[in-house]
Amino acid sequence: MANIASALLILVLAAPAAFAATTYTVGDSSGWTNFGDYTTWVSGKTFAVGDSLLFKYSSTHSVAEVSKDDYDSCSTSNILKTYTDGSSTVPLSTAGPMYFICSTPGHCSGGMKLAITVVAASGTPTTPTTPAPPIMKEDDNNWPEPDRVGRQELEIVMGNEHISFTTSKIGSLVDVHSSQDPEGLRIFYYLVQVIAIYKHGYLFECSG
Repeated sequence: MANIASALLILVLAAPAAFAATTYTVGDSSGWTNFGDYTTWVSGKTFAVGDSLLFKYSSTHSVAEVSKDDYDSCSTSNILKTYTDGSSTVPLSTAGPMYFICSTPGHCSGGMKLAITVVAASGTPTTPTTPAPPIMKEDDNNWPEPDRVGRQELEIVMGNEHISFTTSKIGSLVDVHSSQDPEGLRIFYYLVQVIAIYKHGYLFECSG
């Protein structure tokens, strides 16, 4: 039971980090200008798939995504994509190098160019192999209805462990009574409550 609780806690704590994404404002407070040092700005940063670049610039500038050769030569003859709205968000959707220049004549050669390397996202959460996650034994479309005095016979299955309990509805509160170890039942408390609220609007209260 303790291992089950630990696995669920790890998933909860890992989820925010796994899906966190960062938006980097190019040049920080200075923005995208022909006075920036973007080689220094990139230093120490890790750009991952799912992150974004935010370019902020005046109407005299633009953002042009280019190939490495055009980046090196400051050529605008084969631009891959151009942004001119003054506040452009570029999603980093693929791992690998990306190159940007300002297409205004003379600006790229003056240093208004940016090269980054995007790495694959890491930390994707995986489902624990053991034990299996708790599920309700009954079919989702066959949730047992309360009898005439408001009782329900339910069972939770966790691997080879079965916990049976009876619920008694009083208003919107459901009191859960189990013949098994009440401390073990509490591990399943929140999952059962979420399912019950979804199905019937009940709130569960566990007791021995």
